[in-house]
Amino acid sequence: MADASQITAPPPVAKLLPVAVLLWLAGVYLRIPILVAPPLAPFISDELGLSQALTGALTTLPILMLALGSMPGSLAIARLGPRNTLAFAMVIMVIGSAGRGLSPDTITLMLASAVMGLGIAMMQPSLPALLPRWLEPHHLAIGSAIYMNGMLMGEFIGAGITLPVLMPLMDGSWRATLLAWSLPALLVAAALFLPRREMTRPVKKPAWLPDWKNPLTLKIGLLLGLSGSMFFGLNAYMGSLLKQQGNFEMLADALFWYNFAQVIASLVMLKMARYWVGRKFPIIVTATLSIIGTIGTLLFTGWWAIASATLMSFTAGILLILLVALPPVLVASNETGRLSAGNFLVGYTMAFSVPMIGGLLADWSDDARYAVGFIVAYCVLVLPLAFTLDLRRQKGHSEG
Repeated sequence: MADASQITAPPPVAKLLPVAVLLWLAGVYLRIPILVAPPLAPFISDELGLSQALTGALTTLPILMLALGSMPGSLAIARLGPRNTLAFAMVIMVIGSAGRGLSPDTITLMLASAVMGLGIAMMQPSLPALLPRWLEPHHLAIGSAIYMNGMLMGEFIGAGITLPVLMPLMDGSWRATLLAWSLPALLVAAALFLPRREMTRPVKKPAWLPDWKNPLTLKIGLLLGLSGSMFFGLNAYMGSLLKQQGNFEMLADALFWYNFAQVIASLVMLKMARYWVGRKFPIIVTATLSIIGTIGTLLFTGWWAIASATLMSFTAGILLILLVALPPVLVASNETGRLSAGNFLVGYTMAFSVPMIGGLLADWSDDARYAVGFIVAYCVLVLPLAFTLDLRRQKGHSEG
């Protein structure tokens, strides 16, 4: 059953605030459940006796699920509507995330992590598909910027305040900390049903499989892979690079500024989304600067290397928002879910596999620079796609 079927008059700006808050909170939960894993990983590993590979899988397995779960999300959007899908996906995410805190052994922990990743993967295409239902066309860009600001703030909040703030309040229990982060999302899921309005009529049984004939499916997806592989890859290999340079003591500062740069990027986009979303030039510039920043981490050492990484994180964050905001702007509302799902399927597959292959090269060469170099090579190969994007609005259609 689709969402509400009544078209209402455009609401006053003041009435958009509750919608903006809901979009922001849903965005936060796109990343907090994933990014709380790294700070809690040593405590989980000590109690459950995890190997290094399994400890890393606490973060990488959900990222892999972000790719694999895109299609179930697209199918659910086509059958249930984007709001119902988003609420359902948040419940799945809570079951998996809270389940990690209740896991008695390694197998249960990994299964719960996969369920959590599936829920987040289904949430991702639901948000852009929901925007045309809740917002007027001229508010779509700022709507995307709002929930993406929530997502990038979620990265910083999850990684930044878990250990110094939340865990002490939970008497040092990693299990209670996971529950405390997870359960409030149920309130957000319930609140999604408060807005009554619907800006476009839902379409019966819209298509849900990616339209591979639409060049935007692959092009935007591969460019999302460019942004994601650089951000997740350099996050993963930052410690190894600094250790190799003899600057391992700078890791805490490096990770702080690296992740904080994404928050600044999301704030910039709250201001600039209406001017930049749907234009090719900002995509080309931010993709190019991201690659230059990544190369800088290989050429420089010390604070110059950290500054280069921070530049990459900042521009890659803007690039991410520019790309994720495209589907609701470029295609009809009944096509938004499957285009977004196809983009996420391609993008997160590359964001997972490119850094992983780079890591294998680093293991083979015993040199972390090979991992980052491989990521750069992928990004340079994909960059020309930014010049070929056709960002004209496409005519709506629905296939069975």
